[in-house]
Amino acid sequence: MQTRNLGGLEVSALGLGCMGMSDFYGDRDDAESLKTLDRALELGMGFWDTADMYGPFRNEELVGRALQGRREKVVLATKFGIERDPDNAQMRGINGRPEYVKAACEASLKRLQTDQIDLYYQHRVDPNVPIEDTVGAMAELVKGGKVRFLGLSEAGPETIRRAHKVHPIMALQTEYSLWTRDVEDEILPLTRELDIGFVAYSPLGRGFLTGQIKKSEDLDEDDYRRQSPRFQGENFDKNLELVRKIEEMAKSRGCTPAQLALGWLLAQGGDIVPIPGTKKRSRLEENAGAMDIELSPEELAQIEEIAPHHAAAGGRYPEAAMASVGR
Repeated sequence: MQTRNLGGLEVSALGLGCMGMSDFYGDRDDAESLKTLDRALELGMGFWDTADMYGPFRNEELVGRALQGRREKVVLATKFGIERDPDNAQMRGINGRPEYVKAACEASLKRLQTDQIDLYYQHRVDPNVPIEDTVGAMAELVKGGKVRFLGLSEAGPETIRRAHKVHPIMALQTEYSLWTRDVEDEILPLTRELDIGFVAYSPLGRGFLTGQIKKSEDLDEDDYRRQSPRFQGENFDKNLELVRKIEEMAKSRGCTPAQLALGWLLAQGGDIVPIPGTKKRSRLEENAGAMDIELSPEELAQIEEIAPHHAAAGGRYPEAAMASVGR
């Protein structure tokens, strides 16, 4: 596995998103998830991403179990800021208050069974708390040795600039894939200007770009993707046509659609680190194969024709959730 640099933090060129192991994507299988985390380290995919709200809390606990005896092999990232009720998992809101930042970090450290988090993100920006106050509290965690580096998730350009003045922001985590290219307009130019690494979550379009989802019934009843505009009605059908074209190109090239999509993203710049999520070893191994995909200028141009900017139909989140991104 190759490595990449996130503004000063060296990580595996492909990371692992752990959310789906514990929440949102149907049934859990902790035993298989732990084996998947084992296999990730065997493949050199040691950049793991979790958050306190996944579960809630269960995902950090799972990752904490997997870390035991090999903490030094993992670059560990987690997030705070989205509060959920532990009894019914309903969203409570977004919290960026300084006192909450410190309490959330202590709780995450305990669940992860470690004394330091490598990369600590604010999951969503709290519109009621100045970003200077939130990042100031995060900076105190760095001074105290609880956290090594700081990150933001789904923050807007002005917020990123203001935060970076308080304390260096090492990475921005935002959705980026062949069907979500909004960041190319303002965010990527800004992170490159400020030497901030870019962590691309949902690089496979929440699984849609793998070609494995042919109808909404392929998703479990409790799978949150059923609520996503891109997985519904006419949007679903239009996006399926996009995926069919990606499948055709992948077949002609001798790779899977997922590998083609990840290969394209890796080719967008050495400062970009995709973190495809999976809870199965077979998918993990397939994703790792993307490191062998070297796309020619002609192939990149062909992909641009297949999946140009704004090619996907529908919003990437329901309207209420979209209100919390890009602040």
